[in-house]
Amino acid sequence: MNRRSDRPARRALGFALAAALLTGGAAACGTSSGPELTVEGAYVPEPVTAERAGGFLVVRNDGDTADRLVSAASDISGDVQIHGTSGGRMRRVDSLTVPANGTLELSRGGNHLMFMDLERKPAEGEKVSVELRFEKSDPITVEVPVEAVNHVPDGSGHSGHSE
Repeated sequence: MNRRSDRPARRALGFALAAALLTGGAAACGTSSGPELTVEGAYVPEPVTAERAGGFLVVRNDGDTADRLVSAASDISGDVQIHGTSGGRMRRVDSLTVPANGTLELSRGGNHLMFMDLERKPAEGEKVSVELRFEKSDPITVEVPVEAVNHVPDGSGHSGHSE
């Protein structure tokens, strides 16, 4: 091959590589990131009945792109529902938003998870496995402690026990 004839191809390849490096460098500098989700303060109060239980937690998003909690699964129920609360009324919803650089709080009297038709009634001191599924992010599996029926979180984002 003639060295003179492959110079334009080499030059084009050089420009393409430079453009790719610049583009990748901009993304690496944090100009735009996707959702960065973590879960904290998760707990399930020991259910009063053998039919249902509630689930409460905080999903923190440290990324600058919002995401959506779209479903959940658990080892204690084949039917885990996402419930939204508006105007004092609870209803099943398809998803809940996890805002960019913000939190989605699932709490008593507010948005929460409902474990329907329990396969077993979990007792205080046990842990239940919950997989949270999101529109954009990979699923997150959390080992959730079962707390006393009247458990109140300590407000620090932790459920009041050491892990």
